[in-house]
Amino acid sequence: MKHALKIFACNSNDGLATEICNRLGVRLSQMEISRFSNDNLHVQIQENVRERDVFVVQSFTAPVSDHIMELMITLDALRSASAQRITAIIPYYSYARSDKKDKPRISITGRLIADMLITAGANRVLTMDLHADQVHGFFSVPVDHLTAIPTIAEHFRQRHDLTNMVAVATDAGGAKRVGRFSERLGIPMAIIDKRRVSDTDVKQGEVVGEVRDRDTVIFEDEISTGGTLLATINTLRAAGARSIHACAVHGVLCGPAIERLRDAPVDSIVVTNTVHVAAEKRLDKLTVLTVAPLFASAIERIHSGESVGALFE
Repeated sequence: MKHALKIFACNSNDGLATEICNRLGVRLSQMEISRFSNDNLHVQIQENVRERDVFVVQSFTAPVSDHIMELMITLDALRSASAQRITAIIPYYSYARSDKKDKPRISITGRLIADMLITAGANRVLTMDLHADQVHGFFSVPVDHLTAIPTIAEHFRQRHDLTNMVAVATDAGGAKRVGRFSERLGIPMAIIDKRRVSDTDVKQGEVVGEVRDRDTVIFEDEISTGGTLLATINTLRAAGARSIHACAVHGVLCGPAIERLRDAPVDSIVVTNTVHVAAEKRLDKLTVLTVAPLFASAIERIHSGESVGALFE
């Protein structure tokens, strides 16, 4: 007999989890996360999960280490409670940026976290728009890798004239991602030569492609401190772009991002709710799209044994 699915949420993005549950017509399952006086985390699952198909929603957002530990302990608690299958839903997997050894004596932390999730009890992972596609291969359990490109592309298709629009990649590394976005909209693309100076600052050079007197849309997987985005906006302005729009899947918006973007010469900024965007970060020119329908459809297909890839065909 196939049991009904159960969806739990840790503390990073319970708004998205609630919206997913509303889409599926199920209630958010009950659990308690607390701390002992010595600051140790304590997780208790507050309903029966024996032989159930269980999903846990948790984005890796600040405080990242706390949220990762919440998820690890929750996965272990569910395994100990005899859940039949446990799927870790990680809308934003921040350590995907640590995907290679580009300096001596460092950790490839994206792989480390993947191993830890599996050790904790994850039987499969559902995530969205990893910073680097190869991180998918760090997991030894099945991974369903969703993308918000169709959601963001549809937003621009409905609200903008695309006849004079160009999609812009902030560097060569993002060209493949922006290529998929430009194909979805049927518009050309341009690439900007970028050199990273530090974690928060970048230096940009020439624009490869025609942007003068064109409407431009910058597409990124995430906006963190806003350094790359601000440099790209200034580069496009200097190159004669008529209008500039920016979009990203993950609106992390950490550090000086809001201060940088508040007065930046950009017409609009679009992100999704893979990361909870607090009220104080909601700039007038910022639009937050929901990816709950995509995650709800993927959960339904995983639970029923249907193809998740068919969502994007």
